Amino acid sequence: MPATPAWPPKSAPRLFVENPLAADAQVVIEGNQAHYLGKVMRVSPGDAVILCDDVTGEWAAEVVDAAKRHVTLSVKEQLREREEVPDFWLCPALLKKDRFDLVLEKATELGVARIAPVVTRRCVADKLNAERADTIVTEAAEQCARTALPEIAPVQKLEALLRDWPEERILYFADEDGGEPAADAFCYADDPAALLVGPEGGFDDAERAMIRAHPNARPISLGPRILRGETAAIAGTAVWMAEAGDWLDEE
Repeated sequence: MPATPAWPPKSAPRLFVENPLAADAQVVIEGNQAHYLGKVMRVSPGDAVILCDDVTGEWAAEVVDAAKRHVTLSVKEQLREREEVPDFWLCPALLKKDRFDLVLEKATELGVARIAPVVTRRCVADKLNAERADTIVTEAAEQCARTALPEIAPVQKLEALLRDWPEERILYFADEDGGEPAADAFCYADDPAALLVGPEGGFDDAERAMIRAHPNARPISLGPRILRGETAAIAGTAVWMAEAGDWLDEE
């Protein structure tokens, strides 16, 4: 006899939902998510959907009803608990919309716990559409099978970020004037950490002096080439994950 297919299948669509999940709960999906399930994925009763709530973790659910404007799901079983997230913040200077969208997406994929956008003197933008940002990180988390969403902090000016910086958290910052190589600085890191990355054009001299004067600041180098703001944010985060984050062998 043929083997029974695994349930839920790996190809099942994934969604984050707002309310905490539990076995036997009924979940009604509406709006854009219902359109995605019904019109894009074409689910029908009996199909599987993977749900995450950013609280309890990942659950398998079964489609009960797929109507035109809503999809009703019955939660069946928990597949994974919410993932352990490295205590790492990314503090990127705001960039042009499409470039900052890329930072949000890739930071989510790489597993950061918090994204804290910063406004500096050379920023070309000073605002962030919070709803759009939430959508980008949620869709990125769904695509890469995360069970936790990064927190997106309100946009702050650099001065405010430094003034209110928590005493226990190291602030690495990508300094174009040089610093300890990032891989060396990160490889023994075991305290809460963050990475501050400047905009196109970098930090100006006054900002660089202000950051270096902060007791928690640690200047680092991201190599011999000048990187775009989005490249520096993504590359720096990847190096931290490789050296001190969740890319390490747990044994």
